[in-house]
Amino acid sequence: MKKYSAILILAILSLTAFQIDVKQEIESKKMNVLFIPVDDLNHWIGYFGRNNQVKTPNMDRLSAMGMSFTNAYCAAPVCCPSRAALMSGLRPSTSGVYDNDDDWRKAIPKEITLPTFFKNNGYAVLGGGKIYHVEYDREEEYDYYFHSPTNNPNKNITKKGNFGGVKWAQLDAEDDVLADFHVAKWAASELLKKHDKPLFLAAGLFKPHLPWHVPKKYFDLYPIDKIVLPPYKEDDLEDLPEEGKKMSKNTHAQIQSETQWREAIQAYQATISYADAQLGIILDAYEKSSEKENTMIVLWGDHGWHLGEKHHWRKFALWEEATRSPLIWVVPNHTNPGSKCSRTVDFMSIYPTLADLNGLKTPTHVEGKSIKKLLANPNAEWNIPALTTYKEGNHAVRSENYRYIRYAKGGEEFYDEKNDPYEWVNIINDKNILTQKKELSKMIPKTEKKGIGNNGNKVEE
Repeated sequence: MKKYSAILILAILSLTAFQIDVKQEIESKKMNVLFIPVDDLNHWIGYFGRNNQVKTPNMDRLSAMGMSFTNAYCAAPVCCPSRAALMSGLRPSTSGVYDNDDDWRKAIPKEITLPTFFKNNGYAVLGGGKIYHVEYDREEEYDYYFHSPTNNPNKNITKKGNFGGVKWAQLDAEDDVLADFHVAKWAASELLKKHDKPLFLAAGLFKPHLPWHVPKKYFDLYPIDKIVLPPYKEDDLEDLPEEGKKMSKNTHAQIQSETQWREAIQAYQATISYADAQLGIILDAYEKSSEKENTMIVLWGDHGWHLGEKHHWRKFALWEEATRSPLIWVVPNHTNPGSKCSRTVDFMSIYPTLADLNGLKTPTHVEGKSIKKLLANPNAEWNIPALTTYKEGNHAVRSENYRYIRYAKGGEEFYDEKNDPYEWVNIINDKNILTQKKELSKMIPKTEKKGIGNNGNKVEE
């Protein structure tokens, strides 16, 4: 009897040890990362509720799978510095990368970037589409920029329009006429492959970046007579400092008619829906992947976009429309499906959060903070405002309730975001906001690196 008892005890101990080993193996297993940047995507998608016209079934689908941030902000309202900051962990004021024609490679060593970080930690790193912004000759190995086949969409235009460089066209073509379709197909194929290492897969969508040339079927989703114009205030610029007025550029004055405004909005919305359809290709593959339960997703837009608000079009400004963009996380066994977080974060949080979720030590140079705790609990304590920088010396600090803007020459703006979500009233001279202004001022960099300057290329419009 004692003999069988001893054997039973040994069997139990062996089984327990095996269970512990399996548990440790599961806990230590690095998760795959599906990393999806989307270019020029503002907060006109479903979960924000900012614009209920836009049809984004796949972004809605992704939002329902995990956690969506309603107050997420870019490090810079320009492609190059926004992406350089997120991918390096260095804010523009630290790197000196402030504008689109800055060659970020001169200021940011390859060794500190997010793809290199994952590669050094045992990942297979693959990238396709627009990950970094490039205005120089591309080096594929360096910037992980995938060169996708595309036809010439100019041959397929059936109807077009433009004003002030904002261009759009309806194409008599299918989705494959543009590169994003091929990027999505490539990413989908990689998700369905077996990889010997954990995978960091970046699939960058170029649309809804200008020009808004997409197949006609996406325009047809938005009949012109159903287009609702964004809220607009004729005297919106009167209470701004001179720096703010110059930043607006008053591009809206070039709109020739309300019909043209509606056509431009139709085109932007159509282009968002095109990008959404390509996201659907990627998500379909994700759903079929054998690694689904071990793959996290992070989708982010590199900055927002104005469509007439504050008399402004495009990004290149420090207001809400230019700086707020989608941020959606899906992390198996960590995020709750369909959850939302209203805490204010900026995209500098992405690098350290990816490291944190995978049990990797965040490099010391990274300036953002991990939001891992917010992914598990959207109501967790969080008191770090979002900081956005546009060119040297111009900064916006956004908390859950307020936005404070300080320009290089000293001009200031202050907005009550709860009561004035379209930032129509600059309350900088209100004595009741002195405490809040002082608190938000702490986020503005005390020192700033001189800009690296351009390399002779034209700045992207």
